[in-house]
Amino acid sequence: MKTLKQDELYQNLQEFLHKKGVELKDGSYSQKIQKGCSLLSDAINTSQKGLTRAKDEIDRKLDQLRQVIHEKTAPRGAASQPPRSETASAQSQGAAAKANSGGKTTPKPKQPRTRKKH
Repeated sequence: MKTLKQDELYQNLQEFLHKKGVELKDGSYSQKIQKGCSLLSDAINTSQKGLTRAKDEIDRKLDQLRQVIHEKTAPRGAASQPPRSETASAQSQGAAAKANSGGKTTPKPKQPRTRKKH
């Protein structure tokens, strides 16, 4: 949005009132209205800047969130190795222990299958 000029709001108000048949003459009353319009235009401009900054920050955070989601859900490629976790390092240590024992491993005993009676 465009920023408001300092006296733009007051001039538009003055034109509006003139079309309705009310004329603002120079005096303390019109000076207070002009000062109020000036404060209002400053508040509007400051709010616009703040909203623009907030929008930019939200967009930046959303981009970061999308990137994290993409990294977590993207399929792993053959060229890239997955990051090592504690379970991966424990598995590699287990493989090293098996290699030290001569490659002999004992298979797990199979559990007998039981049928449920209805």
